[in-house]
Amino acid sequence: MQRICSTLASAGYDVLLVGRRLKHSPPFPPASYRQRRLGCWFVKGKFFYAEYNIRLFFYLLIKKTDCICAIDLDTILPVYFASVLKRTKRVYDAHEFFSQLDEVVSRPAIYRFWHWVERKMIHRFRYGYTVSESLAAEFKKYYGASYEVIRNVPVLQETDTHSKSPGIVLYQGAVNKGRGLEYLAAAMKDVNALLWVCGDGNFMDEMKTAVAINSVSDKVKFFGMLAPEALRAKTEAAMIAVNPFDKRGLNQYLSLSNKFFDYIHSGTPQVTMNYPEYRKINKQFEVAELIDDLEPGTIAGALSKLLNNTLLYDRLRQNCLRARQELCWQKEKQRLLDFYSKLRNE
Repeated sequence: MQRICSTLASAGYDVLLVGRRLKHSPPFPPASYRQRRLGCWFVKGKFFYAEYNIRLFFYLLIKKTDCICAIDLDTILPVYFASVLKRTKRVYDAHEFFSQLDEVVSRPAIYRFWHWVERKMIHRFRYGYTVSESLAAEFKKYYGASYEVIRNVPVLQETDTHSKSPGIVLYQGAVNKGRGLEYLAAAMKDVNALLWVCGDGNFMDEMKTAVAINSVSDKVKFFGMLAPEALRAKTEAAMIAVNPFDKRGLNQYLSLSNKFFDYIHSGTPQVTMNYPEYRKINKQFEVAELIDDLEPGTIAGALSKLLNNTLLYDRLRQNCLRARQELCWQKEKQRLLDFYSKLRNE
C-alpha cells in the first residue's frame, strides 16, 4: 500500500490510507499521503470484523471523497455502502482471491460467509485491479469483473548482491497456515544450512513445534517481524530463499506473492512452487528452482541442489539481477496511473 499511495500522491492525488490501530502499532512513517488508524475494542475474530466494518463505514461516510478503494474483501462492505450513500466512485483492490484462502476454505462456516460476500459484492465494483493474470481471469469467470493487473513488484534500488552468507536459507513473510512451513522445518533435517525465518503469524506456535519435533532447533533461527530496511538486509545476505505454500485454496495456487519479487530484487535464487504465475515468470527469466509438491524430501532436494551446484546457482543469481530491471515498480506503476487517470475522466 505504501507504493500505491506514494505513487498516487506524487501524481497529484490527495490520498488517505485508513487502517486499524493495534496495541503495539508503531508511529506512522513519514509519507507523502495522509494516514489514519481506527481503534477497535476487539482485535480478532468475527467481533473484530463486525466492529471494524461498522467503524470504517461511519468514518468513510463523513469523509469528503471522490473515490473509495476497498483493499481486499474484508473492507468491501463498508466501502460499498458508503460509496452508494455518497454517490461516489468505488474501486476494488484484490490482493487475494479472499474466499479461496486456505484459512477460509478449510472452515466451512467462514467460507460460506466470505463466498456470499464475494458473490454479492464484486460484480458491484465495476472498477478494480488485482495482482496476477490468473486471479484476474478467475474474477472474470466467476463474477464477470474485468479487472486490470497491477503486480506488486518492488521499487528498483541499489542492492548489495555480493555479500551473500554461505549456507543461509531465508523465509520472509507471514508465518501462517498453508505456507508449507511445517514441511520446510522437516526438510531442514536433510539440508546442510541454517534457516532464517523473518516474519510472524497465526502459525508461529505450530512452526516452532515442527522445528522441535524434527530436532532442527540448531538449524532454524526466528527473527520475528522486522522493519522494511532490516528485512531487506536479511534478504540480501541470504544465499537462498524459499517460497513454499500449499494449494488447498485456489488463491495460493494462482498467487504471485510479494516475497517472490523481493527475492529477485535481492539477487537471491529461490525455491518456489511450480504454480502457473511462477512458472510463467521463471520460463521467461529463470530465477528459481521450481518444485511440484511440499514433501520434505522434495524441498530438501531443491535446496541442496542450489547449495551444491555452483554453476546453476550463479546463473540464477545473475538472472535475478537482470529480471529485476523489468519486474520493478518504476515500470509497473504506469498501469496504476493509467487506471486512475481513466477512472477520473469517466
